[in-house]
Amino acid sequence: MRGRLEVVCMGMLAPRKFLQKRKKVEVFKDAADEADQKNWRRLMNEIEEKGSAVTVLKSEKLKNKTIPKDVVLGTLVRFKQLRKWNLVGEILEWLQTQDWWDFSEMDFLMLITAYGKQGKFNRAEKVLNLLNEKSYAPSVISHTALMEAYGKGGRYNNAEAIFRRMQSSGPEPSAVTYQIILKIFVEGCKFKEAEEIFETLLDDKKSPLKPDQKMFHMMIYMFKKAGSYEKARKMFAVMTERGIRQSTVTYNSLMSFENNYKEVSKMYNQMQRAGLRPDVVSYALLISAYGKARREEEALAVFEEMLDAGVRPTRKAYNILLDAFAVSGMVDQARTVFKSMRRDRYEPDIYSYTTMLSAYVNAPDMEGAEKFFTRLKVDGFKPNVVTYGTLIKGYAKTNDIEKMMEKYEEMQACGVKPNQTILTTIMDAYGKNRDFGSAVVWYKEMESCRLPPDQKAKNILLSLAKTAEEQQLANQVVGYLDNSSIENLLSISVNDNDEDEDNDEDDEDDEDDDEDDDESYEEEVDGPSPVASSYDDKQEQEPEMVYLNGDAEKNLEDLLTVVEL
Repeated sequence: MRGRLEVVCMGMLAPRKFLQKRKKVEVFKDAADEADQKNWRRLMNEIEEKGSAVTVLKSEKLKNKTIPKDVVLGTLVRFKQLRKWNLVGEILEWLQTQDWWDFSEMDFLMLITAYGKQGKFNRAEKVLNLLNEKSYAPSVISHTALMEAYGKGGRYNNAEAIFRRMQSSGPEPSAVTYQIILKIFVEGCKFKEAEEIFETLLDDKKSPLKPDQKMFHMMIYMFKKAGSYEKARKMFAVMTERGIRQSTVTYNSLMSFENNYKEVSKMYNQMQRAGLRPDVVSYALLISAYGKARREEEALAVFEEMLDAGVRPTRKAYNILLDAFAVSGMVDQARTVFKSMRRDRYEPDIYSYTTMLSAYVNAPDMEGAEKFFTRLKVDGFKPNVVTYGTLIKGYAKTNDIEKMMEKYEEMQACGVKPNQTILTTIMDAYGKNRDFGSAVVWYKEMESCRLPPDQKAKNILLSLAKTAEEQQLANQVVGYLDNSSIENLLSISVNDNDEDEDNDEDDEDDEDDDEDDDESYEEEVDGPSPVASSYDDKQEQEPEMVYLNGDAEKNLEDLLTVVEL
């Protein structure tokens, strides 16, 4: 396979016409319409550049003595379409203070919706109070917005209280209300409550309305989050029974469950047989499955199929294909993908650079890795913990302890804190170099850094212990023995390591046996690729979400993201 790919590399990812930049031909009604359109675009560009709408609108009003209402309304609508709720809220707050603008009920409802989308529940409460003071009738929009604000602000119980009040005394929840409360419960890991509400919706006698496609998608995602694949499959079957249209997004959600490339491919083929057209997420999931299975040729073929189908790849899709070659150390192919990103007007991000760096590390070509690491910094990127971890792993695999520690110290000097993977890698490297005492020190460093060692770290330390004393110390450190004198055992271990250094030649055969013990760890180190790890680091801070909105163009940053309602 490797030989065939070297030939394919020369002509792979040839440019497609639909990816080439074309000059957009615009048609205007007349000269006045052309002037208005260009002026509005200039206004939008200025707002984007400055990051503040009010500053630009104030300046425009001072310059022209007035600002047309249709321009303001068009700006509001456009930012609402773009889901830039911070700018929507900013403009509406400003309009509240303007005498020339009649701030209506619809403006209040849009403002409370903007606060809801941002999780600003205190401000949403104030707007709802204002609506009540002005004697506007209770609105499902305002109550749903406040409920969403509490949900996004992490106040799940408050959100539930509003929903229950709407159920009992009104205004009656709408389909959007149910979509949002399900989403809130799922994000808050209140799976039981979400399932109860959905079961009520499935009951034709009790249900005020029928569950729609988005609700089913949310439940499928919930079961994925809860690790219940069978229940997710059941939801898929219920959709068919109830005549709910299954979309590409439905199949994408189920594909995201699978780790085995055969199962992902099976679901992908089933989607096509159903007459559905794969989107960029579908292709990316299949490419990822092949990449993880180290079937680079199939991964490339799927990417080429995506381009031939006229589906525009996202940066994330390029990163996934890049990773497919990087995990196998296929530098030439990875470099071709990296260059193709820029050609197709996608600037590589830090994940792209880190993944390309891992291609050199896995080659292994540490000289090339160092050169690319320098290029990464020259190109204006700041190495993160995954970037440094990639280099540290590379030097650990080549038994270059000195360079490994040099990179670790450089990382610390740059203010980047180590993660558990890095500390486990260093611990393992010292243990394999017959320095069990240092391995124990690095194990304890995890605890010092408030990174409690996981089962993998414990297993590795136990596997590194060879003598009876080392095994006793390892069991003590990982908590498998009662209290004893760790310091004495550690000194014994260090002395044993000094003696081992004098007998390296006699123990070469033993080292070969040790390598077999550590195979599982090597697989785990090589398994999560830098690009996957990068996104995983991001997901440590944000809940993992599944792609549900069905719009491929919304997939610029994350392959899997929750629906925005």
